[in-house]
Amino acid sequence: MIERRMRRFALLFLLTSCGGAPPGPTANGAAAPEPGAPDNRIDCRPRGEAAFARACSVETVDGDGGRVLTIRNANGGFRRLRVVGDGSGVVAADGAERARVTMLPDRRIEVEIGGDRFRLPARVRGR
Repeated sequence: MIERRMRRFALLFLLTSCGGAPPGPTANGAAAPEPGAPDNRIDCRPRGEAAFARACSVETVDGDGGRVLTIRNANGGFRRLRVVGDGSGVVAADGAERARVTMLPDRRIEVEIGGDRFRLPARVRGR
């Protein structure tokens, strides 16, 4: 019900810094960053896993087409998401599978795409 109400008021989900500038080489998200490096890991549950773990990394690139997030699984897989301003938060940037976005009560969004689930920090802003 809360989720439906938020969509009705055309809220805009803006992802927070999720890593800022693109980091250097990534160990597919599983390893903790080196001391002093930004921690770009997020909670995720790749398809087939039983529980969420802080084992995926996010790379953020701002370009002519807007902000694109590349989320890397520890198993080497990745998903690309485009941040959109239509109230849905993110959409799949490529591929045929649709991203489903759910607002979580702890100021994050959960994105499900192809059985993979990712929990991303978000800001909610009304128009």
